[in-house]
Amino acid sequence: MTGIRTMRREVLNACKLPQQVCCLKVRHTCRRPLQAAWTCRAIVAPTTHTNGAALRAGKPVLENPLWHDSLQAESHSTAAQLYRQPKGMLPNRLRLFAGTANPALAHEVACYLGLDLGGIKIKRFADGEIYVQVQESIRGCDVFLIQPTCPPVNDSLMELLIMIDACKRASARSITAVMPYFGYARADRKTQGRESIAAKLAANLLTEAGADRVLAMDLHSGQCVGYFDIPVDHVYGDSVILDYLASKRISTGDLVVVSPDVGGVARARAFAKKLNDAPLAIVDKRRSSHNVSEVMNLIGDVKDKVAVLVDDMIDTAGTITNAAKVLHAEGAREVYACATHAVLSPPATARLSSGVFQEVIIANTIPVKAEDHFPELTVLSVANLLGETIWRVYNASSVQSIL
Repeated sequence: MTGIRTMRREVLNACKLPQQVCCLKVRHTCRRPLQAAWTCRAIVAPTTHTNGAALRAGKPVLENPLWHDSLQAESHSTAAQLYRQPKGMLPNRLRLFAGTANPALAHEVACYLGLDLGGIKIKRFADGEIYVQVQESIRGCDVFLIQPTCPPVNDSLMELLIMIDACKRASARSITAVMPYFGYARADRKTQGRESIAAKLAANLLTEAGADRVLAMDLHSGQCVGYFDIPVDHVYGDSVILDYLASKRISTGDLVVVSPDVGGVARARAFAKKLNDAPLAIVDKRRSSHNVSEVMNLIGDVKDKVAVLVDDMIDTAGTITNAAKVLHAEGAREVYACATHAVLSPPATARLSSGVFQEVIIANTIPVKAEDHFPELTVLSVANLLGETIWRVYNASSVQSIL
């Protein structure tokens, strides 16, 4: 006890504060010697502080000057650097859970982060109702739920909503809905009278269910971000596709980026800018009804060039296939199709494998069925991109710097 009193006296002398205001407490089992690295400063407690009786104005508080440096260093660490750290140093508040829509992608994201997927029980009753139970404690944890709302869209969306509700009732500190693909995003505006805006409705459902944040990839339109009343981190999968195209070593002078419709011009222009400002062409189409399109004309020169069609998704593949036929008719040497989301509703596989495309490049935001694979199809993984984004959101670091 003599050593403890001496230690306390040294701190008091260093702080030059009266003995009765010292808040330093030293445990008898503490074996750490008193070092100059620990200093003492006086703070003023706010009057509304819940522990104001114990933390009054003028009380000294121990502060380690190295703590700020270590926190700042951690905030700039990437998930890959975190993975190389010992198991005991992995974050204990980060929890990953996967729905049934795309478990393969969720496993890849977990591997990138060096974590295991959390235990969760999801089953369906005989009448189709969905049951969800989180099988581990997540009290005070930051939870990330990986679930694209892909076909069957309604089941996937409802499953995500129930997962959010289960985590909220399990006292999770924060809940982030990670949606590599956001269904209903195409219903983002009214084109005719008495139409619904289902994208806004789906956003409201996610918010009311208890989600604190949304992480989405390649939304159909940028305005969908504004439909959410909670923060949205919108990342783009074109970086993965661009890296793959770079491995093709296509000459810049032979390359032209093509938008399959006027609505995708901004997306195609951004894509072309990242390809050393490649020239841009636009296919003008008219849509007579849902999932039915008709090509009218082509704006731009594609003769003897390698045309890269860029879109956010491929559903029935009618738009992108008709555009490819026009490009071949206008003298394009090769035609590549690039899209982040492969919905592949029938007859998409038959159209894409009809020989009009040199290669069809997609991401794995939506799982591709075995019967939908064909020789020209290339599936790229966005797990690393999603994993790095999740780590930065959890660590309160910049997401914009990786886009």
